[in-house]
Amino acid sequence: MMSVEYQAKLALLFGEMEVFPEDDFELYEKIHEKLNEMRAFGLEMPEDLAKFEHDLKKRAGLASDQDQAA
Repeated sequence: MMSVEYQAKLALLFGEMEVFPEDDFELYEKIHEKLNEMRAFGLEMPEDLAKFEHDLKKRAGLASDQDQAA
């Protein structure tokens, strides 16, 4: 049940991204927050979302040298 709730929240967030584009940092922060909530509840993290989070972190200029090597 909780996984479905987070999927819906992320879908709304992605819909907002299309209508109200924001800077990469702000977008990363919002997505990172939701994915961390999922992690805190022990929900399975879809591989594509984890990769998207990582790529967005790099675009926002937040990735460390070690992160960028991955």
